[in-house]
Amino acid sequence: MANHKSALKRVRQTKKRTERNRFYRTRMKNIIKAVKEAVATGDKQKAIEALKVANKRIHEYVSKGIIKKNNASRKVSKLHKLVNSMNEAA
Repeated sequence: MANHKSALKRVRQTKKRTERNRFYRTRMKNIIKAVKEAVATGDKQKAIEALKVANKRIHEYVSKGIIKKNNASRKVSKLHKLVNSMNEAA
C-alpha cells in the first residue's frame, strides 16, 4: 500500500479513471453490438442510424482519452464495411 500522500492520491485517481474507462468501454461494446444486430436482421435503415451513433460516440471517446485514435478508426472502418456489405448482399 502507498505510504506517501501523493501516492495515495494517485491510487484514488487511478481507481476513478479505471471505473470511468470501464463504463465507456462497455458502452462502446453495446453500441457496436447494436450495429451488428441491425445488420444481422437486414434492416439497412436501422443499421445506418446505428452506424451514425457509433461513429459519433467512438470518436467522442477518443477525445476523452478512453481509446486511441487508430483504434477508433479501425473500429469505425470495420463497421462501415459491415454496413456497406449489406448493399452487395441485397
